[in-house]
Amino acid sequence: MTLAFVFPGQGAQTIGMGKALAEAYPAAQAVFDDVDEALGEKLSNLIWDGEIEELTLTQNTQPALMATSIAAMRALETEGVSIAKASFVAGHSLGEYSALAAAGALSVADTARLLRTRGLAMQSAVPVGEGAMAAILGLDLDAVRAVAEEAAQGEICQAANDNDPTQVVVSGSKSAVERAAEMAKEKGAKRAVMLPVSAPFHCALMQPAADAMAEALAAVEIQEPVVPLVANVRAEAITDPDLIRRLLVEQVTGSVRWRESVQYMGKQGVTETWEIGAGKALTGMIRKIDRTIVGKAVGTPEDVQKVLQAET
Repeated sequence: MTLAFVFPGQGAQTIGMGKALAEAYPAAQAVFDDVDEALGEKLSNLIWDGEIEELTLTQNTQPALMATSIAAMRALETEGVSIAKASFVAGHSLGEYSALAAAGALSVADTARLLRTRGLAMQSAVPVGEGAMAAILGLDLDAVRAVAEEAAQGEICQAANDNDPTQVVVSGSKSAVERAAEMAKEKGAKRAVMLPVSAPFHCALMQPAADAMAEALAAVEIQEPVVPLVANVRAEAITDPDLIRRLLVEQVTGSVRWRESVQYMGKQGVTETWEIGAGKALTGMIRKIDRTIVGKAVGTPEDVQKVLQAET
């Protein structure tokens, strides 16, 4: 078995995520404590007992999902499964930061602060209501790119997330994205769904956020990861800290090439992925991308025990 650890992005958040891990594993609790201290607030209270509307604010969602992922990683480590068991790490959008923290390239405290900055910068880059995102179901990447280009009409409209062979997300100016959703249906898309997001992520409108992240990342130490990172914007493995820093900036306005990233890992011999943290969205995408890869979700103490039992 050749294994990759993958880390979820926005949309996976739920109230209570990671709580059972923290109760079962002191090392998982320590992650939430570190994040609370780094941010100077009790984010863990919001994650476990707060309101979903507040947790879904981008500046909260991003460090919260990272904390949950690293807590799950610490639970695995407590049970003797180190990050070095994986041949690659990869994360979807903000999950790339979780992957880097898991692989020792970033400290948990620095990652929490970077994600708070990233969330605030992405939220403030475009006034609320001026940007939008839509999931186009049933058209491939080239077809969606053509639709986005046609729908732009002088505005911004780009393919933002190439999630799997059946789903590409477009992002940009609200009116352009609405046009793209209609055009996609005319061109044979099964569905086009406007997404309940607070900003148009992964498109040129995010340039102010990319500038903010360039400044924030310049001030943070990045080590070479223990395990190579399959980068969102390259869909190939990287380890060089300077390149990681540069691509994390590019990632803010660039496309998340998730389908190609999974295909790359498959070509490198990956036969199993463990989705570390909240939810099972990536496991579902991976199944659609490469049916030869077995996907498992590891987000609760029960999940940890399940993957351990499968190993013995």
